[in-house]
Amino acid sequence: MRICRYNDDCLGLVKGDQLIDVTIALERIPKLRWPRPPGDAMIENLDAIKLDIEANRKMGYVQGVNNVTLKSPVANPTKIIAAPANYMDHVDEAKDNVEINFGREIKTINEYGLFLKANSALVGAGEGITLGHTDRRNDHEIEIAIIIGKTAKNVAYDDALDIVAGYAIGLDNTVRGVEDRSLRKSLDSYAVLGPWMTTADEIDDPDDLDFSISVNGEVRQNSNTKYLIYNCRKLIEYASKFYTLYPGDILMTGTPQGVGPIEPGDRLVCKVDIIGQMEVEVR
Repeated sequence: MRICRYNDDCLGLVKGDQLIDVTIALERIPKLRWPRPPGDAMIENLDAIKLDIEANRKMGYVQGVNNVTLKSPVANPTKIIAAPANYMDHVDEAKDNVEINFGREIKTINEYGLFLKANSALVGAGEGITLGHTDRRNDHEIEIAIIIGKTAKNVAYDDALDIVAGYAIGLDNTVRGVEDRSLRKSLDSYAVLGPWMTTADEIDDPDDLDFSISVNGEVRQNSNTKYLIYNCRKLIEYASKFYTLYPGDILMTGTPQGVGPIEPGDRLVCKVDIIGQMEVEVR
């Protein structure tokens, strides 16, 4: 099932190039009072919402998915967790390119661990990227994003995928420089998630997904998640040793070689097996 958030926080079911409005399913979310519990309420109640989506799909208004503004399928994550240097070919590329490494010694995720991106950086495909610090190089980094579905801590490797709600395409954009990566990757709109969430039952093996990104028709990155240093299970296991994971938390899995600069006016086309295609405009 492909579930999207669009326009004024409506809920949609995506079938091919068609979008069926199933906003009525959000009535399944219990009314909450302050202080609200941590986590995204839609993701936390996903099982019940999916039942209502199925029950109401034949009654919803149908339109082309390209006729709406796609927002991040997760509205309220408690955190965006990201994996640095998690493909060996990107590690090698960073070592060889001074515009990426800025004279720093480049290591792998084994030594870096994980980092956090600000929640305020999160946008959907239809909202696009607004570049900041345009006097410096700004790069695209396509990734597979894991959306956590349950509250969990110290998750065992073999059980890791059991807490996943779904998957999406992620863009972990960055401005190059000497500052800490969490700062340089947390500008507004530098965490693109979408174009929708593909529920976990649709993807048998997240560690064997082809994915690519093109900029203005030129393919820049093209790889497969089987080349991850820390695969999806290990990333969840590792992250849960440091953080309590809540429904809606986003785990960006890392980017392969081919990162490159983007400029205002660029059009990015991201493709991932099973999940689909996401188009993003740069301003």
